[in-house]
Amino acid sequence: MLEKNKIYETVVTDYTTEGQGVARIEGCVVFIPGAILGETVQVRLDKVKKTWASGHIVAIPAPSPHRSQKQCPVSKSCGGCAFWHMDYEEESRLKAERVRQALERLAGERLEEIPILAAPTCLSYRNKAQYPVSMEQGRPYAGFFRSGSHEVIENDRCQILPPEMDQVKDAVICHMRAHQIRAYDEKTHTGLVRHIYVRRGVVSGQILVCLAVNGEEIPHSEKLIEALERIPGFATLVLSVNKEKTNVVLGEREICLYGPGWIEDTLCGLTFRLSPKSFYQVNHHQAQRLYEAAIAQAQITKEDTVLDLYCGVGTITLAMAKAAGKVIGVEVVPQAVADAKENARRNGIDNVEFFCGDAGQAALQLEKEGIQADVVVVDPPRKGLNADTIEALHRFAPRRIVYVSCDCATMARDVALLKERGYELKNALAADLFPRCAHVESIVCLCRR
Repeated sequence: MLEKNKIYETVVTDYTTEGQGVARIEGCVVFIPGAILGETVQVRLDKVKKTWASGHIVAIPAPSPHRSQKQCPVSKSCGGCAFWHMDYEEESRLKAERVRQALERLAGERLEEIPILAAPTCLSYRNKAQYPVSMEQGRPYAGFFRSGSHEVIENDRCQILPPEMDQVKDAVICHMRAHQIRAYDEKTHTGLVRHIYVRRGVVSGQILVCLAVNGEEIPHSEKLIEALERIPGFATLVLSVNKEKTNVVLGEREICLYGPGWIEDTLCGLTFRLSPKSFYQVNHHQAQRLYEAAIAQAQITKEDTVLDLYCGVGTITLAMAKAAGKVIGVEVVPQAVADAKENARRNGIDNVEFFCGDAGQAALQLEKEGIQADVVVVDPPRKGLNADTIEALHRFAPRRIVYVSCDCATMARDVALLKERGYELKNALAADLFPRCAHVESIVCLCRR
């Protein structure tokens, strides 16, 4: 039996889906944050259970050649990034392997390897940030949650965000301190500012600032606007009213304090309007490559009717419209649907329609109306496809299904369900839209047998 607080030496043999190192000590699985495959580490056990244990590294007698010096001083405590301790070659390799293993374990696909669209840079790539705000001895500050908790770790400069976003965060915190504005306390349900939400158009340079607040106004907002106007690209300030006892960041009602309440950006040659709740991939360069790969796998023709489920603001819908006869987009967020319709109008695309509703129910309704889809593209949230959507795809029987996923485990589960309904996997590709973070995107194409 392993002993808590005792130091053991072991060799790292695998990774978890979150990127932690995995080893076996005396037959017990041990999880080791910050460990790299193949290296020998000395680990002090912090937790010991019957079938597993976890610990932290105290020494590395034989480091991996992929070990690198961290560029982020708070990476150990901040829950945002997972891979500053290794080079990008190893990070992209393990992400591709994670997708391959998921397809093998859950969908029965035995693939030797899966290619990955690796990112050209790990720095300043995110176009959106959500900073939780907290208080320490009466002093408001912002940062990111410690992994597995709601403790906010202060971070002066986040390496994966453009500097303008940290400038916005600093301006808001400075305003809060100057005017004694308190951060929200989720335990007592008191205080005002919950989150600082920032979105930046990579091509346009426009910046949207949205403050999630436990109220309906910001004291001395005119002075805050003056401070934000000094930041290049600042275009609009929105309050998201969220008075609920919830972990959801944005509320249902918005109050625009400055500008139009939205910004624009260009992706795949198209211009998109982005509101606070609009879904938009956070890595502009990699999103364009991801969508181009998905469209190529769809093999759309001018005779095709394409159904795009979970379409967001219509990014991939409008990109596919160039090649298709007609494209129908479905999205459950009303604001995103409104943005999608406006995006189609602004880009002069008239062979698209957008419907607001649950993906599965909307697809079944379209089938009842006699609409047939030749190709279906799905880009669901992490939970994957629900039973209604799987049933709708089965009844639609499109010749191709292109599945874009942010969770390879639920994607592989759904691939198995679609295989039972007459489909077979043709292509699989990993795509890294989140360098230094644990997440990985994937694209698979299934064809009807």
